[in-house]
Amino acid sequence: MSSTPPDPEWLAGLDRAELEAIQESPEGRRLLAAAWFKEAYRHQMRGDLKSAEQCYLRSIELSPTAEAYTFLGWTYSFMGQVELAIDQCKLAIATDPEFGNPYNDIGAYLIEQGEYEEAIPWLEQAMTAPRYEARHYPYFNLGRVQEALGDWEAALQLYRQALQLDPEYKLAHRRLLQLQARLN
Repeated sequence: MSSTPPDPEWLAGLDRAELEAIQESPEGRRLLAAAWFKEAYRHQMRGDLKSAEQCYLRSIELSPTAEAYTFLGWTYSFMGQVELAIDQCKLAIATDPEFGNPYNDIGAYLIEQGEYEEAIPWLEQAMTAPRYEARHYPYFNLGRVQEALGDWEAALQLYRQALQLDPEYKLAHRRLLQLQARLN
């Protein structure tokens, strides 16, 4: 890491000895990593991608998690560095193969690159990942793949499945209506 952002406010009250003591215990490292992750996400949502990258890297250095690798990948994708994003997602999968987000993210990155066939197995793995709260995303993304490949019936079914999982998912509503209109 070449340069790090200034320590966030939550570290300001700790002196060097306290910080070193915290970092010596595995639980302390996990707590600090989680705090750096939150700081990274805050920067990312503000659009400060370089600071987000540095904070995610600090979090990973302290205690690597699939979430930190995945969100670092997401940051890289926003920076236009899709290959780095995919690499981070693969590290996330190696860290926790049950976490669904990185599978979906790889699939989405491949879709954006026009590599539809290559995206399919990643999205299918996301659909069945044991630990995945946003399961509607891989259904939607696989619908996008099927639509791009010309299998409109499969795309319609996948958009419907995404909406069954999240009835409020506006993108799936929009794509479903657009595709239905095109077929009528």
